[in-house]
Order: sequence, then C-alpha cells, then structure tokens
Amino acid sequence: MPTLILVRHGRSTANTSGVLAGWTPGVTLDERGAAQAAALPERLAALPISEVVTSPLQRCQETVRPLLEARPGLRAHTDERIGECHYGDWSGRKLAELKDEPLMEVVQAHPSAAAFPGGESLRAMQTRAAEAVREWNARVERDHGADAVYLMCSHGDIIKSLVADALGLHLDLFQRISVEPCSVTAIRYTRLRPFLVRLGDTGDFASLAPREEPGEGDAPVGGGAGAP
Repeated sequence: MPTLILVRHGRSTANTSGVLAGWTPGVTLDERGAAQAAALPERLAALPISEVVTSPLQRCQETVRPLLEARPGLRAHTDERIGECHYGDWSGRKLAELKDEPLMEVVQAHPSAAAFPGGESLRAMQTRAAEAVREWNARVERDHGADAVYLMCSHGDIIKSLVADALGLHLDLFQRISVEPCSVTAIRYTRLRPFLVRLGDTGDFASLAPREEPGEGDAPVGGGAGAP
C-alpha cells in the first residue's frame, strides 16, 4: 500500500497570536509560515508525489501552493475529513483563557472523552480522518500502484490522531505526540500494518533548545506555534 506524507500547515497568524483557530475563516500563514511553505518543494524534491490532498482551510491551501507551482502536473484534492477539529464555542478564543476551562483537563488527560461545546469530539475527529486516509490509500494504490507516495496537508491534532491510529495507540495517548508547523510525518502502509517512518521532521532543531519560559507540560491544543 502507499506511503503517506503528512504535512502540517506552516505557522499561522493564529499560532503566533495564541488563538485556537479551528474553522475560523481568514486565518493565513504568517511571514515565517510562508517561508516554511516556500521551502517545502526543495525538502520534498526527492519524492515522486502522485497526489496532493489538503484540508479546505486557507492555511493548508497556502502551504501546498508552492509545491503545486513547482510541480505543474500535480493535482490537489480538497477533503473536509482532514480539516481541523471542530472546536465549536472554543474557536477563536485565546489558549491562555481556555487553560482554565474544566474541559481542558479532559482534553489533556482523557481526550477520548473530550467533546467541544458546539463542536465535535476528538474521537469523531480521529474517526473521520482515519477513514479518509484508508479511502485515499485504496484510491492512490488503484491509480498509481502499491509503491506510490502521496501527500496530505492537514492540522496538528489531525496528524497526531493519525499517528496514534497507525501505531495502535489509544487516543488518550495522542497528546504525547508533537508535530510542529510545516513538519513532515511519513507513514508507510502495508497489508498487515503501518510503519511510522518519520515523525514531525522539520530539519530544524531549534525547538529542542531550552526555552526562556518552559511550558507546564500540557499539549498545545491545535498543535502549537513551533520553535520561537
């Protein structure tokens, strides 16, 4: 079965302003995110990408644009199932405010039980994304062969949930996974099992350096802004 390249969108204006964007319209890449997207074609130059599938949200569409321009024959498909989690009433709110919500403790420690008011559950988010991947695996293999490589551009929580699915991890453990903006994660699917062959690869180790203000150990909802 095919190899799936999962790309998280580049750093967005919501990431840098500390806002949980969700499906809020008008969230674009910031200057650094645009530079990350511009570097993507060279980073992926060695890969014979057969298809590109992207979230409908603007920050993902902007992330894949340089890659599509560099490969005029490559077609992009939009699939809402790999769109961001529907955070409902939390969308557009500051993450600093949300950390005091009782639900945030559930999101961190027991995400399989977390459902956002006016939105969806994390469990439903994972299910729709995993179903999309399985359908695209079959479609890509049918059209391009079992050794094909294809790319999906999506969001932090979506990609983390897909990695958990590939590893057979319970969703309650998915907050232990980290994927930075414009990072590349690769999963090779086979008849018997998937293999995680890259996780959150940016080629930049700046995010591993100690930070002036260490975090409290919580996983950033939506994926975080990455290295400063």
